Amino acid sequence: MRAVFQIIKEQAINIHLIMRLAQFEIKSSYQLHYLGVVWQLLNPATRIFVYWLVFGLGIRGGEPVGDVPFFIWLILGLIPWLFISPAIIQGSNSIFSKINLVSKMKFPISIMPSVAIATNGFNLIVLLILLGGLLVFYGINPGYYLLQLPYYLAGLFIFLFSISLLFSTISAIFRDFQSLIQSLMRMMIFVLPILWDVSSLPNQWLNILKLNPFFYLIEGFRDTFLGRGWFHEDLPYTIYFWAVTLFILFIGSILHMKFRNRFVDYL
Repeated sequence: MRAVFQIIKEQAINIHLIMRLAQFEIKSSYQLHYLGVVWQLLNPATRIFVYWLVFGLGIRGGEPVGDVPFFIWLILGLIPWLFISPAIIQGSNSIFSKINLVSKMKFPISIMPSVAIATNGFNLIVLLILLGGLLVFYGINPGYYLLQLPYYLAGLFIFLFSISLLFSTISAIFRDFQSLIQSLMRMMIFVLPILWDVSSLPNQWLNILKLNPFFYLIEGFRDTFLGRGWFHEDLPYTIYFWAVTLFILFIGSILHMKFRNRFVDYL
């Protein structure tokens, strides 16, 4: 557990540095574009439109999911995923891509996955604000269920950090692992309940899909904004999610502390 506490301490002490580096990453990414940070909105908006056109109008013919318009149902799944996917891909490559910078400056390399998550977190904030406007437009009122949004956001950030810490350590040692992660994330969107409704699946298949912690987070966002239920109503699944998250954090912290002084050797 000492490794876990050390990693958490490094994030807490360097929180201001993490935010400054995240802001720098955003500015540097769009400094050569005429529209600048507007692309942070245009990129996800384009993807949402394409998915809605193909799956909403093309495959479903505009039919709602239950009594929820498919467009809103789709957005509620895509918003967390459009944060999860790039955060994991960039986070898993964060140590390898910044090892030369870190070796010349005195700050713990464990904050690099947090920088990648924070960088994409700005996009998430913008999308959540726009989502609020869409819910008002469609007359959807989550009511008191919005109180659990901080819980799911906390779970999302903690899980992403845990898995990014583990993946970034492995990716720095075995470069093929980064390519594998990118392929898996491209496939994952079609497996998770993002573009299609899983309510009609047999229970055995549904239980298999629920083994993926992302299932818990994505459905949690829908439960929150559609007022479908509280996170504690499915206590066994909640315990499972946090057990997996803490286990990944534990393994990731141990591996990171073991190899952190040798990352330069793998360049």
